[in-house]
Amino acid sequence: MKKILALALALVLALSLTACGGAAKDTTITVAASPTPHAEILEVAKEILAKDGYTLEITEFVDYVQPNLVVEQGELLANYFQHQPYLDDFNVQNETHLVTVAAIHYEPLGIYPGKTAALADLAEGAKVAVPNDTTNEARALLLLETNGLIKIDPAAGLSATKNDIIENPLNLEIIELEAAQLARSLQDVDIAVINGNYAIEAGLNASSDALAKEEKDSLAATTYANILVVKEGNEKNEGVQALAKALQSDEVRTFIDETYQGAVVAMF
Repeated sequence: MKKILALALALVLALSLTACGGAAKDTTITVAASPTPHAEILEVAKEILAKDGYTLEITEFVDYVQPNLVVEQGELLANYFQHQPYLDDFNVQNETHLVTVAAIHYEPLGIYPGKTAALADLAEGAKVAVPNDTTNEARALLLLETNGLIKIDPAAGLSATKNDIIENPLNLEIIELEAAQLARSLQDVDIAVINGNYAIEAGLNASSDALAKEEKDSLAATTYANILVVKEGNEKNEGVQALAKALQSDEVRTFIDETYQGAVVAMF
């Protein structure tokens, strides 16, 4: 009987303490990310968060769809892999409710040599590979336009596809490929416009290997900054705010500068 009474008292005391103290803070933060450079940057943030009592769990994805779906469905709290135009388009196309918490870095899109070593050497009908998702294709075409290779209908904006090309002096053959496949396509095309993260994974650096790239002071730098994203309503979550603070820390800025040598640029 005494043991039963002791257990009952302990249970009452535990319930009382819980009621007085409120719910315990959730110290686990789950985030979806592309392997490079996002997951690598998150590893630095992980160490910072650990000092504040948080555990950061990073799940890597190699595509641009699942990271948003798992956050929308509540399987993971946040993701870090995309820029605002892609997020906006994804929300419209998929009726999702994802919002930006913070801008972290920018990856210059670059034009990389395949069979042709220089833009000036491109021949009539040269093959040019670009990303096939809406916003990144437009971005790639705009970079080609900036370098005098094509001209795009101004009305198309960030939704431009190869169908919006109104001038193509060399009759370049624009080949639309999944972003993750672009670096692997270099041996089959004359040039390819490759997203920063996939270029890095392939051992390419926009500052040293690209024939041309988006510059830091360009509109693209702010338009295409990579962002920390959550489902609407989770913006003020303590863990999310702690993660955003860690990602915008001096330690992360130093890591980005020293590790990527201009292929990734801090935006804070």
